[in-house]
Amino acid sequence: MTQAKYDVLGIGNAIFDVLVRTDEAFLARHGMTKGGMALIDETRAASIYRDMGPATEMSGGSAANTIVGIANFGARAAYVGKVKDDQIGQLYTHDIRAAGVAFETAAASGGPATGCCYILVTPDGERTMNTYLGAAQELMPADIDAAQIAASAIVYLEGYLWDPKNAKEAFVKAATIAHGAGRQVALTLSDSFCIDRYRDEFLDLMRKGTVDLVFANEAELHSLYQTSDFDTALTQLRNDVRLGVVTRSEKGCVVATKDAVATVPAFGIDKLVDTTGAGDMFAAGFLFGLVRNAGHENAGRLGALAAAEVIQHIGARPQVPLTELAQQNGLPI
Repeated sequence: MTQAKYDVLGIGNAIFDVLVRTDEAFLARHGMTKGGMALIDETRAASIYRDMGPATEMSGGSAANTIVGIANFGARAAYVGKVKDDQIGQLYTHDIRAAGVAFETAAASGGPATGCCYILVTPDGERTMNTYLGAAQELMPADIDAAQIAASAIVYLEGYLWDPKNAKEAFVKAATIAHGAGRQVALTLSDSFCIDRYRDEFLDLMRKGTVDLVFANEAELHSLYQTSDFDTALTQLRNDVRLGVVTRSEKGCVVATKDAVATVPAFGIDKLVDTTGAGDMFAAGFLFGLVRNAGHENAGRLGALAAAEVIQHIGARPQVPLTELAQQNGLPI
């Protein structure tokens, strides 16, 4: 197998984040399910935006956040996602490249605007997301560069890609090319509501070996196997995928293979500010640990460290160098 050019390549919905602190009444007024992600159209997006207070705006998207985190750790990272050649799309492209990520996907010249996610953060730090996919749903199989995929040690996919049909085909194409080149394919299940929409298809991807590694949080794991018993769900996950990683908030995470289960504690934090990006950053740390051959437990620690950093401030991307944090905590980089 040839030497990889990239440690991790992510494919996802390229989404610009608009974050605002709000209260439960705002969620109720707009009929939002707290803690979830809803897909919205342009009209609803405009009505939410009109009613929002002052916002923090930054580039986002689940897989993109993870890839930025991986680059922040010092790994070689690439991203595939679709924006429109509009002002927000140009901002998005600048941001991800400035973070040290290779981003070569051609912007759309026509069609819907660059996607936006309106993220409402309540006083308890919980985030509720409303996503207008926009140009992100224009990601096509033709946007998948076979040489770039084959040159990436791990290809990382987000469950949200399963919403747009063309992106779904791009996802499967990338996984097929990656496996053909002897590479690994990872999937984050993204959201319990996403699993409710595509449970059988996700299980099929796992059981057929289309994906080798699956990230889920506790709620997503319970949703996937439709059981409230954690051990039952974990046993099924171990049967269905080569490597499963389940995050459990302050309880840390569980790393499970067919042969073993390791529990890794969470890092302590001073104050929970905003859970946006916690799972994305956890995946960044874990994947970084994997490509550095640090072992599953150290990979879990790196993931926990990155998640702890991001939940202590507004926004889904790290504000301090994760390499320095890892060194300060005696973790391998």
